[in-house]
Amino acid sequence: MPLLLKGTEIKPGINGAMPIPTFLRVAIPSPVHSNFDYLAPAECNPATLAPGMRVRVPFGKTKTIGILVEVVAHSAVDNSRLRTALEILDGQPLLSADLLQLAQWASGYYHYPLGGVFANMLPALLRRGKAPEASNSRGTLRRWRITPQGATITPDSLARAPRQAALMRLLHAHPEGLNSAQFIQYPGDWQSTLRALINKGWVGTEKVGDMENSPQPREQCLTLNPAQQEAVTAACNALGNFQAFLLDGVTGSGKTEVYLQIIEQTLARGLQALVLVPEIGLTPQLIERFQRRFNLPLAVLHSGMSDRERLSAWVMARGGQASIIIGTRSAVFTPLKNPGVIIIDEEHDTSFKQQDGFRYSARDVAVMRAHQANIPVILGSATPSLESLHNVNSGRYHSLKLPERAGSALHPSIETLDVRHQPMDDNLSQPLLTLMARHLAQDNQVLLFLNRRGYAPTLLCHDCGWVAECLRCDAHLTLHQGTRLLQCHHCGAQRALDKYCPACKSADLRALGYGTERIEHALKNKFPGTLITRIDRDSTRLKGALQTLLDGVHSGASQILLGTQMLAKGHHFPDVTLVGILDTDQGLFSADFRASERMAQLILQVAGRAGRAEKPGQVVLQTHHPDHPLLQLLLTQGYHRFADAALAERREVGLPPYSSLALLRAEASHRDHPQQFLNQAREAAQAFIQPLNGAGVELLGPVPAPMEKRAGHYRAHLLIQATRRSDLHQLLDAWLPGLKKIPGQGKVRWALDVDPTEMV
Repeated sequence: MPLLLKGTEIKPGINGAMPIPTFLRVAIPSPVHSNFDYLAPAECNPATLAPGMRVRVPFGKTKTIGILVEVVAHSAVDNSRLRTALEILDGQPLLSADLLQLAQWASGYYHYPLGGVFANMLPALLRRGKAPEASNSRGTLRRWRITPQGATITPDSLARAPRQAALMRLLHAHPEGLNSAQFIQYPGDWQSTLRALINKGWVGTEKVGDMENSPQPREQCLTLNPAQQEAVTAACNALGNFQAFLLDGVTGSGKTEVYLQIIEQTLARGLQALVLVPEIGLTPQLIERFQRRFNLPLAVLHSGMSDRERLSAWVMARGGQASIIIGTRSAVFTPLKNPGVIIIDEEHDTSFKQQDGFRYSARDVAVMRAHQANIPVILGSATPSLESLHNVNSGRYHSLKLPERAGSALHPSIETLDVRHQPMDDNLSQPLLTLMARHLAQDNQVLLFLNRRGYAPTLLCHDCGWVAECLRCDAHLTLHQGTRLLQCHHCGAQRALDKYCPACKSADLRALGYGTERIEHALKNKFPGTLITRIDRDSTRLKGALQTLLDGVHSGASQILLGTQMLAKGHHFPDVTLVGILDTDQGLFSADFRASERMAQLILQVAGRAGRAEKPGQVVLQTHHPDHPLLQLLLTQGYHRFADAALAERREVGLPPYSSLALLRAEASHRDHPQQFLNQAREAAQAFIQPLNGAGVELLGPVPAPMEKRAGHYRAHLLIQATRRSDLHQLLDAWLPGLKKIPGQGKVRWALDVDPTEMV
């Protein structure tokens, strides 16, 4: 039970002696890097206190919840100035010793307040003071299954109730029923949808009691090829010890099956497995694959779940009821009762890096967590990041290669399609349209990739040249024809589509450029009667929409798939035999030194969706630059030859991974303030660089951000580059505390990004 504060005075002890005060050192989610000392509540027994408990404390004029870091006998602050904690919320530590250690490391490495790190570790309900209880905390489960009446209902007949259709389709696929631990993974408000189906008599429910955490697979394991077996053996031999593995497997090489068999052996030892995926879109299909294989509850954590669902999954993982935990970036902080292995799928993906607030890399945190827990960590990718390949070359990671596709699937052929001097019909060349028609006639599916959503990225007045621009960003507004809106894809601002030019009143407004919505419109005209599925952030905005669209693809009802990078990773479309990349040139020219790496990864990830089963695949890249060195190297010699060349270039100029970076970002409503602040910050940093004897530490800038104005604020950057990581952190430790003393720093918002992946 919580220990409530009854009063602020210290009551006499035995024989009238005054008790020795107990001081609580508490980490509070605030911009301040130091922890705060409080007096313990009057009736609190100090012997029951331990680091990792939540404490409700007064903070300024409000009350907040922090994490107890330490119980001390003395405080540097005079007792008369200390406030008393209001409430100890937990009878035992909510965060284990290993998570406390991980938080301390993350706070130091990313130079972020410890209280803010703890806040990222806890589900929202725990941050609000709720009890750490799950709806099925004792393991009691319920199971839902299709009734005889429901068996007569086809999901396609529920077109006006897409969530009911999606759940009916899911239940039809599992005639044995699904239990509550399995349903908790389903995105959105599945409870209310299930209630509606139960009320109609289509679904029945029953209590199935306690589910045993049996590691016995319910679906037979696939036969591994020699490379897969070698990877499983190496990883399982490392169970109980730290070892970082890079599972370097081409698209379609069976990495997921390798994960499953590693996890099977992990569970057989009574241990848990944590699996991280880059995006929510990959979660449902991975969950389904895991549920087919293992007869035990899963804990799933991602932003598409409700607060109560996230808390339930968190508690199941912490208590050991869930042996497998699957989640996106923030799931790296999920408590594990018996940690056994950590797996990071698509480890190269930039979604693993948090881009605001606590700017951590889930991939790098996972490696550190595995090291501290003394367990293996597997980083899987068909296009590994240059940092991970460098770690392999340096001997820090062990390489596990899967060079061939699993089964009888062959690598797709990849070719460039030179669109110079060719007539383009809505950004579709005639050779591509001819290929599409040929593959569709053979009852195959076609996937088209364009990494730009909306109808058109620019709206232009043909008479005066006016362009629709965002008033809050240095960016054009994107036209969304379906909603008749102009939207900014950077700050989210939107307004109604103009009928007349605001500058000259002309009605001749023209959409320039192409987005997925415009391509979809063009395809409907060119392939009438063919079902087209568009998958991007707009078409999947509603809960459950993505899964419904993917179900249509897997059923074969949809023949043409069109989408952004949501389609590029992890998906298995066995009937896709043609992949067309409509605008390869987008990523060929950029000032960002990582642009070529990301473009190569994107091309091969998208190409990997073709020919993943028995049917051969073909990939076509529309480009105005077929002779570009990147494309030639990538297509003729492969990703690893490209990566070797890119690493050699970075070594030559001293860029990561051969140096370490930190980016000091500043923004303000006045254009001059960020530059002024960063100029003073640079001067302050120079004084600390001198003691380092100029050991490869360099300050670059300040300069305006590539997009200087965003969401109404002007932004500037100061880049710190160091040859040795230790020198970078030595500088940051000494330099950052003084930034709060810079005159006028209150006029700007500033933040530090260690190991930045985005410069915009």
